[in-house]
Amino acid sequence: MRYDYIIVGAGSAGCVLAHRLSADASKRVLLLEAGPSDWHPLIHMPAGIARLVNNRRVNWSYATEPEAQLLGRQLWWPRGKTLGGSSSINAMCYIRGVPGDYARWADATGDDRWSWPQVLPWFLRSEDNSRGASVLHGTQGPLGVSDLRYHNALSDTFLAGARSAGYPHNDDFNGDTQAGFGLYQVTQRDGRRCSTATGYLAPVRSRPNLYVRTSALVARVAIRQGRAVGVQLHGEKALLEAAEVILCGGAVNTPQLLMLSGVGPADHLREQGIAVVADHPEVGANLQDHLDICTLDGCTQKITYDHLNELATGWRFLRHHDGPGSSNVAEAGGFVRSRLATDERCDLQFHFVPALLDDHGRHRLPGYGYTVHACYLHPRSRGSLRLRSADPSAHPSIQANYLGDGEDHDLQRMIEGARLSREILSQPAFAPYRGAPVFPERALHSDAEYAQFIRQKAESIYHPVGTCRMGKDDRAPLDSELRLRGIDGLRVVDASVMPSLPSGNTNAPVIMIAERASALILGETSAAR
Repeated sequence: MRYDYIIVGAGSAGCVLAHRLSADASKRVLLLEAGPSDWHPLIHMPAGIARLVNNRRVNWSYATEPEAQLLGRQLWWPRGKTLGGSSSINAMCYIRGVPGDYARWADATGDDRWSWPQVLPWFLRSEDNSRGASVLHGTQGPLGVSDLRYHNALSDTFLAGARSAGYPHNDDFNGDTQAGFGLYQVTQRDGRRCSTATGYLAPVRSRPNLYVRTSALVARVAIRQGRAVGVQLHGEKALLEAAEVILCGGAVNTPQLLMLSGVGPADHLREQGIAVVADHPEVGANLQDHLDICTLDGCTQKITYDHLNELATGWRFLRHHDGPGSSNVAEAGGFVRSRLATDERCDLQFHFVPALLDDHGRHRLPGYGYTVHACYLHPRSRGSLRLRSADPSAHPSIQANYLGDGEDHDLQRMIEGARLSREILSQPAFAPYRGAPVFPERALHSDAEYAQFIRQKAESIYHPVGTCRMGKDDRAPLDSELRLRGIDGLRVVDASVMPSLPSGNTNAPVIMIAERASALILGETSAAR
């Protein structure tokens, strides 16, 4: 069978495209996912993320190369490997970014269709916000967006601490302004996770023209005479043919697959014994991620999520879809335009977790406590991704190059984030709960002390982008319609296309990109449907 579209990767973008492209009953659409179905019950119970951390069946569980500026540490990179991709294992924070992010995308691509006024309708098209429709929110989309049904009392304490530290309250980070502190809205519907597999794919799985295959690792894109003609699965000889191939593997898997297919830096491909189809030096380059530093304090009261009664939590969630089981764990947070900001945007983001969170929760600490995450939103550091071998099942080599801008620009902003975290935790609101400091273990004073702490403890907050960027210059692998330069019939639709990081979590922007891409593919000019 020949397909009209083969979509590689059933993640945040792939499920959106499957939904939109298969709406035309005359088009055959094949959606391929390397991981399993999203059957696991802990995917659908929001707090289940704590138990999915080490589940390699649904997580690619990547690691970077030793990071030179982080004392040679290898940082863990979780990425979703199941229907819904990372939207099935993330913390569900719904953040779009700000108009200034998209003004920069429009400038980078030379295409005003990526400016804020032009992308907002595609955000609205995706959204089903429980608060109702407004100029900035939609209610007719497949993606459930809602307020948390339950949050820990310490999240309110955190917000009180932020207010007493002088920061305003903000009940909608996707509203008129991003600045301030509040509770996150989340990609949930009726207390359950609303991944793109749940919101977009599940309602249309019965379409006779939509074919979904799981546990299907793509080994290469077949390219003949400058055109993508299909894909070959790992371990299979037969070619799956299509009029158009759309890569939705994300910032890691997409450049890896392109290089396995002969599209990438020519010298590197030859080193791996791969025949060069198209020399694209920037495939795998321009890698960006949000580095994150956690400040942890002990708690004198047993009200945190550190030692929940899991049986009672699970039973309450099964019966009512509320309680701690419906929490995204990172319940509260905020955005600050620090004294070091270089433009009009907030440059620091915070997430508050009413639990002790060390090494992404993989290392369980004794006792009770709470954690403040702080990340710098607009890093200048750039990393790269390369193949380790021509084996499609081998993890690629990831050199994130955190803090590698050479001028300590990123490091100074990370220090500012750590200082502000401690400032908020030091407010009177925390007095009834404040125990001994956990990380850092003592008070820090100088920039040098904070810098050492960051190099010892900073981790990714899971927002890699940019490895197959769209741009107006010829070195950019993609044009502004997400088509691979020099190869017909091949597009990329995922976080790898972003020219630069948005100001916040990346899931909502990826979903918007896929909505926008579906219209480009179908020749639609309006988001109204």
